[in-house]
Amino acid sequence: MTRNVVISGGGTGIGLATAQVFAAGGDQVVLLGRREEVLRKAGVPGALTYAADLGDPDGVRGAARFVADELGAVDVLIHSAGGSGRLEPRTERDDPLDRVADDWALNFRINTLTAVLLTEALKHRLAEPGGRVLFLSSIAAYRGSGSGAYAASKAALHPYAHDLARQLGPHGITVNVVAPGYIEDTGFFGDAMDEEQRARRIAETSDKRAGTPGDVAATLHWLASPAAAHVTSQVIQVNGGAERGH
Repeated sequence: MTRNVVISGGGTGIGLATAQVFAAGGDQVVLLGRREEVLRKAGVPGALTYAADLGDPDGVRGAARFVADELGAVDVLIHSAGGSGRLEPRTERDDPLDRVADDWALNFRINTLTAVLLTEALKHRLAEPGGRVLFLSSIAAYRGSGSGAYAASKAALHPYAHDLARQLGPHGITVNVVAPGYIEDTGFFGDAMDEEQRARRIAETSDKRAGTPGDVAATLHWLASPAAAHVTSQVIQVNGGAERGH
């Protein structure tokens, strides 16, 4: 049966790999993101695209109207939009506290607020029963990210997902979080990753390899399947054993 799948940040990296997996299975996919040209060049067969800033309520309202007009109901909602903030335009600040404030506000806007606003705008359209909501967190939510801002913004998704799972569970809707470790072939690090850093991250894993967008996409696809109908309010780590347990 064809499902309606909405993916934020679906034009690149993990979001794109995920969109390709769902489209290959015959699902109708809607890609959301800020850059229309990136969405259109993604090349996902049959996908619909809508460009919007999902950190802005007006942008989310527009995206929600598009989804309502094109799809009606939503079977799977996947939040892949976000990042470390390294690639975002910055305002030069002389005061160190201003720089801290900007960094934390930016990270929570692109990683937390985008997911929360889109979920709240679309949750009444989720299929009952069988709807799925999936968030992308990070290994950083458990071990920090250097500045703290990125890690905190991803960790904030965990309690939100748990609350949402309790709210939507009686309607037959599951809510889960996937927390990847080091994933290659994405734009997350920009030019900041050198070979020494790469080797160190791979050495932390048990399987001694970097993760791929396909690793994460496969996990998301399974969580959206009927096989995972009794899995909800969980944080699934995809990191090759670099972080264990929890």
